[in-house]
Amino acid sequence: MNRKFLITGAIFGILAVIIGAFGVHGLKPLLEEGARESFETGVKYQMYHALLFLLVGSLNFTKFRFQKLIFFLLLVGVICFSGSIYLLATNNLTTIDFSRIALVTPLGGALLIAAWIFLLIEFTKIKQK
Repeated sequence: MNRKFLITGAIFGILAVIIGAFGVHGLKPLLEEGARESFETGVKYQMYHALLFLLVGSLNFTKFRFQKLIFFLLLVGVICFSGSIYLLATNNLTTIDFSRIALVTPLGGALLIAAWIFLLIEFTKIKQK
């Protein structure tokens, strides 16, 4: 087991539940439907990747060459992807214009895709018994 992955997964999971509940209960009357849907997408992807952190942390990860890289890609990917979506979806509620960070979302998505690719590479190298 890898504590770093497990702890990060648990933190992202906790935050996804809190942020999701806040979005549904606190922001629902304040956001337009499209912004709410975007916000929910950020929450879903954060939770999906929280679960991935927990899964990967539960595996015998010491054999993987890309352990640090996968951790970095997932961590930064979730923060960039979901974090930018949260800010962009709530842009109308603040005096700060977050539209300038719109390119951070696809960057975060690309980092998440890269993490999945490196996981696939590592998984294909596992020998069957």
